[in-house]
Amino acid sequence: MTTCQELKEILRDGLLSFPVTDFDAQGDFDPKGYQARLEWLMPFGARALFAAGGTGEYFSLTLEEFSRVVDTAVRTCQGHTPILAGAGGPTRTAIAFAREAQSKGAAGILLMPHYLTEAPEEGIARHVREVCDSVDIGVLLYNRGQCHLSAPLLEQLAEQCPNLIGFKDGVGNVEHMVRVRRRLGDRFAYLGGLPTAEVFAQAYRAMGVPVYSSAVFNFVPEMATRFYEAVKTGDDATVGHLLDTFFLPMLEIRNRKAGYAVSIVKAGTRIIGRPSGPVRAPLVDLDAQEEAALRKLIEAI
Repeated sequence: MTTCQELKEILRDGLLSFPVTDFDAQGDFDPKGYQARLEWLMPFGARALFAAGGTGEYFSLTLEEFSRVVDTAVRTCQGHTPILAGAGGPTRTAIAFAREAQSKGAAGILLMPHYLTEAPEEGIARHVREVCDSVDIGVLLYNRGQCHLSAPLLEQLAEQCPNLIGFKDGVGNVEHMVRVRRRLGDRFAYLGGLPTAEVFAQAYRAMGVPVYSSAVFNFVPEMATRFYEAVKTGDDATVGHLLDTFFLPMLEIRNRKAGYAVSIVKAGTRIIGRPSGPVRAPLVDLDAQEEAALRKLIEAI
């Protein structure tokens, strides 16, 4: 079993990813398809994978489905790639999902937003603390949506919750990120978590956040790995070329509708011949014209 400290060290270096969740034509979980996807992705060398995360459509999964997704991921990647599982929503719901993930052998939890319209900072801190107290495995806080905590409160939580091991930023407030990084130092592993994190990778590395999770790893894993290595080694020419020819044009498609950050990844899996099924409501799939535009970008790599 991966300890909290071991998981924190794993999350400090290397490319991460969050696989899509495979659905069949009726929109039900497809465990065989999901297992095949993980078996295909593992050799490309992601340091850890997030099962049933945002791109895995956690928000649409029942607890029973979530349990099957995490169980499939852990059994498939056992001994090769650590699995972190998403958990979020109301506090008791997040606790139920976190405990289920631990029971299935997940190495850690990505604690996603509580989904409440608004809440005071001390209430959000209590939410985080209660989830951390409910499990023994490592917890990575996802700073996104309505989940915002100041550096002083994060420091308090770090003292109160030994298994709170990381901070993933999906907001992009540079000042806040710098304050957190300077105040917490090596207490946390730090991850970039903005949608299409590659666009922000160089800036985050300069702030002391060298690790990010890649969505496009789902359908162009070789290119995603090449981009990460270029950022890591300071190969600005390769970074610039891939930003200009793939990532920035892809953003023009992604930004057309809310939720396309997930939909465009599922479209990518269809294009490469490894379809993962449709997205679930309230998301919508790319239309034929948008998918054709994405196909051109992938074929040009």
